[in-house]
Order: sequence, then C-alpha cells, then structure tokens
Amino acid sequence: MKITFPHMGNVYIAVKILFEGLGIDYVIPPLNNKEALSIGSKYSPDEICLPFKLMIGNYIAGIKKGADTILLVGSCGPCRFGEYPELQLKILEHLKHNADFIVLDAVKSIGLAELFSRIKTIGRESDKRLSEKISAVIRAYNAMCIIDDIESQAHFKAGYEKNRGECKRLLNSCKEEVFSCNDPDKALSLLKSYQKKMSNIPADYSKNPIKVAIIGEIYTVIEPFTNLFIEDLLMDMGVSTKRNLTPSWWVKDMLLKIIKLNSREIIKASNEYLPLYIGGHARECVGEAVLASKERFDGAIQIFPMGCMPEIVSKAILPAISRDKGIPVLSLIVDEMTGEAGYMTRIEAFIDLLERRREHVLTGN
Repeated sequence: MKITFPHMGNVYIAVKILFEGLGIDYVIPPLNNKEALSIGSKYSPDEICLPFKLMIGNYIAGIKKGADTILLVGSCGPCRFGEYPELQLKILEHLKHNADFIVLDAVKSIGLAELFSRIKTIGRESDKRLSEKISAVIRAYNAMCIIDDIESQAHFKAGYEKNRGECKRLLNSCKEEVFSCNDPDKALSLLKSYQKKMSNIPADYSKNPIKVAIIGEIYTVIEPFTNLFIEDLLMDMGVSTKRNLTPSWWVKDMLLKIIKLNSREIIKASNEYLPLYIGGHARECVGEAVLASKERFDGAIQIFPMGCMPEIVSKAILPAISRDKGIPVLSLIVDEMTGEAGYMTRIEAFIDLLERRREHVLTGN
C-alpha cells in the first residue's frame, strides 16, 4: 500500500509526520497549483464544486508517483462532499487509474466500529508496536495543533508587528524547514521552536489595525490556493485576521460531536439566525459572523466555492447579521474561472471601506 491524500492547508505537514512515524509508504502530491486545477477541471463534471476538481488533480498526481490508495475524510451532513469518493472513484476508473479509497467518515455516519476498522486498514501497513503507533498519532496531532497556532499567530499579529512582513517570512520558513525534515521527533521540535519564535516577534500593541474574520466553507477557507492566498494578501496590507476553522479544530469538532459538545460557543451564537444544521459548515459560518461582531472585528469575509449549497444559505443570512450587529460582510465565491485582478480589487475595496467606516465612527461625521 502506498497512500496519497488531497491537500487542505497545512494538513500535509501533520500527515507526513504521522506516516513517517508509522513507517508507512506515502506520496504527497505537489501543493495545489494551476496544473492540478487544470487536470481536475478536465476530468470533473462542470457543475461540481472547486474542492472536488482540485482533489482529482491531487489524486492523479499522487497516482503518477506510485500511490495505490487514497485517504480522505468524510463529510458533514447533507453536503455533496459526502458523495465525493463514489464519483471520484468512477472518474479514476474511467481514466484507468486503479486506486482504493479509505474514507474516514464521521462516527455518526458509519459508527465507531466501522471507523476503527478503516483506521486499522491503514495501521496494518505499519510494523511498529502498538505503543509506537499511538505515539505517532499523538505526535502528528500535536504537530497539527502547533502549526495551526503558528499560522493563527502570524495572521493576527501581522497587524501589530514592528517589522512589516516578519510574521509572513517566519511562517513560510517554518513550513519549508519542517516539511524538509524527515525525522518526526525533530519535526515536532522544530514546530515548537517556531511557535516560540512567533510569540517573540516584536509587536506594537498600541496600534489599532483593521481586524477581519475569515469565515465560510472549510476547504476554501483553509486551502490558500482556492482563496487566492487571501490571508497572505491581508498580512501584506497590515490587516489582522482570525480564522476559527482549522484542521485541528475539525478533528476536535468531529470527536466532540460524539458527545454533542462540539463548538458550543459558535453554535450558541448561530441560534438566533440558523438554529439547525443544514450541512457543511453553514452554521459555523453564521455563528462566526455573530462572534466577530461581539469581538469588535471591523468586518468579515465569507469565502465559498461556486454552487456550495450550505454556504449559499449562509450568504442569504449574513446581510441580516450585518444589519443587526453592525459588521460589514464581504462574500467571495470562487471557482476555476475566478479572475485574480477582480478578486483582489474587491478585497482592497472592502478594506478601504472598513478604514473609512472606522474614521467616520471616530470623527462622528
């Protein structure tokens, strides 16, 4: 068995640490790029959403490097993501690419016994002792949490840093150095050292930068290629951003759903506008917009792929939240046809609006 998997943000770093700790053969496809999107778009249904197309591009790149098994996480409720594996398998079979799928679905969908059975399918490829396997999983999870924290610090601290661009440079250096390290323990140590370095970056907290919450569909919010590296752009503009949806958040949320204790603050915040689950992370999107207003953020940017049903509902609700809570919201829809120039112009115009709005509030004019 040689495993590959689709990209989603920094997940590849934690998965690399996991598989190396387990001694499992794996292939990491190239980071998402125009080639992956072009290949995925060529073989995917036209109407399907952007994440599907990029994943097809990832799979084909991994298979060409010798992968024969694809590892994929499951969906959240009534969302077309739940049908991805079946359709993707048919597409790969049509292209004469033979690959098995291991789908780690939510416990409520397949049951705890079936989930463990699928995990064991992966674990059987490792010749490590049980204690070593457990240690490898814990190490990878810790790595995921730390890289998420480093990224979160960088994005928020960018508005306060004394030396413009220092947070971004350190974040990029962290990813490059950790990814090039083939020793799982050393990789985790590197992450911890970068976490400390990020905390120690000189910052001027007397500044009052524009603060923006990044909300929306989890894949397009987390995967930088799909959102045209919006967080990097905002860092360059000296804007502080916050994003609740991260890979480590997803793992915690999935586990806590078993005992119905997941994301309680976000869910509570969404109750006024969307008290029911409708699939995907629509409820989280609505709750995060409400929380952003309570935390005195200047605005929120919703990002989702063309045709995403749950986020279309969220988009319809956000104007009411904007009106009631006094927080401007920009909705950005992305697909393979998204033009970079127009996309960037909309973001820059939105930040300019937030700056002018703040000046208006301060001067009373």
